[in-house]
Amino acid sequence: MTGEWIAEIEGVALSVLVAIAPLVVLFLVFQVFLLRLPRQKVADILKGTAIAALGLFLFLAGISIGFLPFGRAIGEALGALEDTRIFIFAGMLLGLVTAWGEPAVRILAGQVEEASSGSIRGSLVIHAVAVGVALWVGLGMARIAWGFPLLYLVVPGYLAVIGLMWFCDRDFLAIAVDAGGVATGPLANSFLLVLALGAAEAMEGRDPVLQGFGFVALIALAPITSVMALGLVIQLRTRARNRPVEERAIEECPTQDGSARE
Repeated sequence: MTGEWIAEIEGVALSVLVAIAPLVVLFLVFQVFLLRLPRQKVADILKGTAIAALGLFLFLAGISIGFLPFGRAIGEALGALEDTRIFIFAGMLLGLVTAWGEPAVRILAGQVEEASSGSIRGSLVIHAVAVGVALWVGLGMARIAWGFPLLYLVVPGYLAVIGLMWFCDRDFLAIAVDAGGVATGPLANSFLLVLALGAAEAMEGRDPVLQGFGFVALIALAPITSVMALGLVIQLRTRARNRPVEERAIEECPTQDGSARE
């Protein structure tokens, strides 16, 4: 067990080094030829990069040693259940908490609230993404349980996205497209994917490659549909709220002879 941990840690350290080193080299090249920042600023940036690299190493090491086996074990336990309803509901619950805790989702929500000056609350974005992921993870678990093709979910899902694009508020459309990327962060890719693989392996007659993969595509589709649906609901509610004001203004508008409309 110790030897496996050491091998995992060495592999994670190498992957972090390969990911961070080119960025550091690129920054130093820009610093020499273009930026010419003060030495203290450069030192602060390099210290921050080192801290970020250490945090990334610890996070990925924890994912590799803990989350991946944990997710696979839960998937195998769920796949062994005979009650399909519990299987699907448990998948929805795990999808909800995973999206809720996804760091990239919270970063996006904070940026949306800041950019909109608080008119679009970050908590609203988090709720929409989490609920959307939960619903689509439930559909993905139903696909594993009943064995129907992935296209039965992906094609209608993207057709719904195309339809919503014509009616959704442009602000929410832009947020929804980015939300599809952040929802497939390290937690979703590491936990929910192996959860699906474990469930497919535990079910008799299910091909893990055919039924287990494709889960991340559904997770990426989930927040696009849910955030655009949220924008559409808010847009309709805003119109309904403003309609009485507009009607009152029309009624109070004077006619050509100076009298108010009745």
